[in-house]
Amino acid sequence: MSIPRFLDIEYCQTDDALFPTAIAWSLANGQMKTVVIAPEDDWLPEDGDLGDTDLRYLEEQGVPLLEIARELHEDLPDQTVYVDGLDPDEVLVDLMFSAIGHEPPFEIAPIGDLISGMDSESLEDRRRQLLFDEGLEPRLPENGVYALLLLAREEGYLSDL
Repeated sequence: MSIPRFLDIEYCQTDDALFPTAIAWSLANGQMKTVVIAPEDDWLPEDGDLGDTDLRYLEEQGVPLLEIARELHEDLPDQTVYVDGLDPDEVLVDLMFSAIGHEPPFEIAPIGDLISGMDSESLEDRRRQLLFDEGLEPRLPENGVYALLLLAREEGYLSDL
């Protein structure tokens, strides 16, 4: 059985801006990759207000979109990638790939498409409980992916985690 793939994106959202700041995804072997995203100039609001997002950190530590896209093409070609369904993940992925003139190499689907035995509210409650039980900061995308991996394991979709 092939292991489902998961993705989570952390983002900055203000009145004038919405853009990804970090992304994490799982691989075929259940491991994860996580990357801080260097923002595109046209994503930044003219007034410079990014709320609590540290632009200097993103610029210094962030990876250029072209490199991230290359990794995603290598790791997730023609995959269905599951997300928690809470964030604007599809919009953020489209924003990333349109900035470099490419199409995403994968399709995004909510976790409820994989785990159909629970309604979306129950899935979210369980995901939050797993984050709490593991002592994980919910705003970190790698923790979001890990919680989805744990949820999938509980439902019998992977056994080695």
